[in-house]
Amino acid sequence: MTKFEPVFHAAIDTLFAHLQAEEQGAGRASGYASLAQVLDTLEIDRWLPAGGLQGKAFESFLENYLHHSVKLHHPLHIAHQVSVPDYPAALAAMVNGLTNNPMAIYEMGPAAAAIEFAVINWMLGKIGWSGQPLRSTGQDSDDYAAGVLTHGGSLANLTSLLAARAVIAPDAWERGVPGDLAVLVPPGSHYSVARAVAILGLGENALYDLPANQWGVVDADGLADGLARVHADGRRCMAVMANACSTATGLHDPIRAMGEFCRAHELWFHVDACHGATALLSAERAHLLDGIELADSVVWDTHKMMQVPAIAAAVLFRKASSFEKAFHQDASYLAYGQDVDSYDSLPRAVECTKAALGFKIFMNVAWRGEKTLGEYVDERYSMASRFHDLINARDGFASPYEPETNILCFRYGDDCELQQRIRDRMVRDGSAHITSAIVAGKRWLRLTVMNPLTDEIALHRLLDIIERTAVQCQQPS
Repeated sequence: MTKFEPVFHAAIDTLFAHLQAEEQGAGRASGYASLAQVLDTLEIDRWLPAGGLQGKAFESFLENYLHHSVKLHHPLHIAHQVSVPDYPAALAAMVNGLTNNPMAIYEMGPAAAAIEFAVINWMLGKIGWSGQPLRSTGQDSDDYAAGVLTHGGSLANLTSLLAARAVIAPDAWERGVPGDLAVLVPPGSHYSVARAVAILGLGENALYDLPANQWGVVDADGLADGLARVHADGRRCMAVMANACSTATGLHDPIRAMGEFCRAHELWFHVDACHGATALLSAERAHLLDGIELADSVVWDTHKMMQVPAIAAAVLFRKASSFEKAFHQDASYLAYGQDVDSYDSLPRAVECTKAALGFKIFMNVAWRGEKTLGEYVDERYSMASRFHDLINARDGFASPYEPETNILCFRYGDDCELQQRIRDRMVRDGSAHITSAIVAGKRWLRLTVMNPLTDEIALHRLLDIIERTAVQCQQPS
């Protein structure tokens, strides 16, 4: 242990120096370079077979590694829905790395398992559901909620649809998937939903787009027509899904209206709230999730708006009984029967070996408090609204809709191909990092204001950079 202390201290010093430079807006906003360049700079072929990456050699390697890493703390990194990790959760990630308690089995990580139990119940309460009891008291599992932390929203969406399948086709686990199941989804649903449907054996043809407006927001008045299309094709609706919010636009579907429709028609209602659920901590923005308590399942990624390092997501169920039916397996060498004094998440998750995800979430909430996390959501959402105003006040730019979250689409000029060239050039030269998306049949530039240091000055800088880059993109090569 002692011989590692100097290198640990050196690594932390190097890391914090880089973070400080990023936060001040120094250097490039991205670490982009070609694969061949990165492999060469890191001298991978030298170190991988022979070893010896120690001492000063490691310090030099770490400098190069950080140079080619994405600069999430840079004010002009306004790209993906990945958190700028807060320091308490980052500290928890370091502790997890050294203690390495894979806590899906309680005896392999009692502290981590206990924290996950408490974090899940805290989340269930935020949605408006009753938490899991500490001990089995004979209470009907229809009367309380349940959930589990997973390694990402994709696994969480898969788990929620697995539970929905168990309700409509309870023998599918043993006998295979019926060929008549369908899932009604917003046209802008996350790609992981189509992937989950395919993995579950339904096939992508089982996906039916719900009626929506030009920005992909579900039209509540068209729900009956959507269900009628499913029935007309001789299928049964396994689940109806809502976005809270859409990955591409940051806009929310009408959750309450959709939930009420599903209750009336006895349909499983799933809310993909990976990005938006943290707004439940905000007094000003919680209304965007109005009706979420009507859902049968909800997905909440904390590695987005809760400033938790990747990756830590939750899949939450209104009824514990429906969750219990999702998986139908026993592993006698791991699970030794129901222990009322423990909490095994193995029977309720895809993963067997699972990191102590709850510790990272717990540290941010316990350190900062709900109020501070809610204020962070408010500030980032408000900054996106301010950017919308700045864009529409500037010649050549347009932002088509008032943002509901910290995600916003906008354009410079009318040329769809130009939007992609602008984005790609900025990422490669490191001047700024944004994304793009196709919405309403057109290519848009897209940003996600995650960084607490992305202020109005940074947004003005971004517009200046886009103007200069557009000129460069249109010059003959």
